[in-house]
Amino acid sequence: MFKKDEWFKSKKNIKNDALSALLVGFAIIPESIAFSLIAGVDPKVGIYASICILIITSIFGGRPALISAATGAMALVLVTLVKDYGIEYMFAASILAGILQIVLGALKVSRLMSFVPRPVMVGFVNALAILIFAAQIPELKLSNTTALILCAASLGIIYLFPLLPKIGKILPSGLVAIIVISFVAYFGGLDVRMIKDLGELPSTLPSFWLPDIPFNLETLKIIFPYSLSLAVVGILESLMTGSLIDEITSTTSNKNKECFGQGLANIGAGFFGGMAGCGMIGQSLINVKSGARTRLSTFLAGVYLCCIIVFLADFVNLIPMAVLVAIMIMVSIGTFDYGSIKRLKTFPLSSNIVMLATVITTIFTDNLALGVLVGVLFEALFFANKVSQFMQCKKIYNQDKTQKIYEFYGQIFFKSSDKFYKNFDFNEVLDKVTIDVSKAHFWDVSAIYILDKVVAKLRRNGIEVEVCGQNLASRYMLDKFSAINDEKALKKLMEGH
Repeated sequence: MFKKDEWFKSKKNIKNDALSALLVGFAIIPESIAFSLIAGVDPKVGIYASICILIITSIFGGRPALISAATGAMALVLVTLVKDYGIEYMFAASILAGILQIVLGALKVSRLMSFVPRPVMVGFVNALAILIFAAQIPELKLSNTTALILCAASLGIIYLFPLLPKIGKILPSGLVAIIVISFVAYFGGLDVRMIKDLGELPSTLPSFWLPDIPFNLETLKIIFPYSLSLAVVGILESLMTGSLIDEITSTTSNKNKECFGQGLANIGAGFFGGMAGCGMIGQSLINVKSGARTRLSTFLAGVYLCCIIVFLADFVNLIPMAVLVAIMIMVSIGTFDYGSIKRLKTFPLSSNIVMLATVITTIFTDNLALGVLVGVLFEALFFANKVSQFMQCKKIYNQDKTQKIYEFYGQIFFKSSDKFYKNFDFNEVLDKVTIDVSKAHFWDVSAIYILDKVVAKLRRNGIEVEVCGQNLASRYMLDKFSAINDEKALKKLMEGH
């Protein structure tokens, strides 16, 4: 459904979106070519994919101003498939990945984003900044002294141009840098690497293409593992990018709709000679930091990319890589959360470890999705350990010490179940034991199992056992999974141990 505010907020935003999109259009080209080469396919495959994905996600995606196109993460998944089976299977895998993403969106997989804690998000952002900068190092190594000077000059324009009165706020400084440095390099006859040195740009627009493969179960067995990886990696990177833009712009977005949009875009890319793609964090940051806020910027980036390859390919080929490196360095500098370094002294050790684990894993594996997964796992372990520490037990005897009440406080689950068990003295001679859990909660089958074990051991010693005070949720767990009311099951439990 068309929402005017998501496309045309104001005249100022239309201008910002149009200019930001132009900058993004130029910035996407070298990366699309590079990602095509990573996957082992012709440069035009990445360009065609970027065009299709930009235009489709601008209409059907859930996050205005998010830039999606061919990405390195997706290209890495496709390397082996292209090498072993060829490009036609890559097209099919991209289409199937899109279908899987639509299914995952329908299953509301985006809810999993709520499990990504703040330290992981900070680690993700910092790792991203480092990776963006590190990705420029190979190009810097290939640069001669002239190119390094151009890169420094580009950074000067990027940071100083916005300080100029009036005009500094009208044009994105990155776009100004591209135009100025390109003219200087061309008319000065400077010997520097240019976009044309990466590969030949396509001169025509993408057209519909049906993958030339056998449509049978054998083909499905080949492409499904790759498609599933593409779908998961694509959704994770797109949703993380969307969340980052949400934070920067202080807005919210529909993550399930983003899954649908990304899926539809990958289906389109596969049918138009492109590879699967996802949210581009670097380009999205360029877009947003240049003032873009609506879907118009994403749509125009796709349109500009079409126009560039058809009408401006000769100019684009002459853009020095040095200026594009400078733009990405600017993005990496602006992305890093420098406050997180200061907070290392004040934040809990567990939070710092989670953040650093996310950064280190991402950098050493060059995989943002894996970095996030490791960070979430660390956070879950620390959280479980922290919560388990709050479980306490108060022991109360009657006057003649023939009866004993165990009053539990806190959360009883897999991590605290061992602590729960150790509170009981099974050698004590008693008539009755009451386990009062009115101020506690049973969370999982591990907790139920340990309760059954306690009850079984006490009853085997001739002690009457009563469990009382369960809240509604705990009672449900006990009724469904506990064996305390089944003597045969309890006996079997003890025989097994």
